[in-house]
Amino acid sequence: MTVAASCPLCAEEGGLPVWCGRQLRVIRAQEEGFPAFYRVVWNAHVAEFSDLDAAARRHCMDAVAEVERVLRARLAPDKINLAALGNMVPHLHWHVIARFAWDSHFPAAVWAPAQRPCDAQRMAELAAQLPAIDAQLAQALDAWQSRESIH
Repeated sequence: MTVAASCPLCAEEGGLPVWCGRQLRVIRAQEEGFPAFYRVVWNAHVAEFSDLDAAARRHCMDAVAEVERVLRARLAPDKINLAALGNMVPHLHWHVIARFAWDSHFPAAVWAPAQRPCDAQRMAELAAQLPAIDAQLAQALDAWQSRESIH
């Protein structure tokens, strides 16, 4: 696996580990105000999606879709945001963020200025569900990985 010494996603997990496979891992980001914020992180250090071959790109996006599927099923968010910016951390990773009409920034991006104060009660209710969601994500990704290795 390629590692860059100065890269934070090579040096550490990048958040709370949820699942790890041979090529990528899923973490829950610790982003204040956005508890259902996950990242699909490519394990080897590559900066751009096009650095991957076609099979690896498909594998990566299938993992992103699996995370999105579980979040939609469990949380019924108003929207799922997907992003792969990499401007601050040039290591391939996808943001998969469950968004709600009541969140402090909706409908703007999580990096935009807040639109309203945080709804502490709804945030707490959402946060209480996360351990079970993490477990379901790990189970779904294990099953996905098994299906992927068959093909």
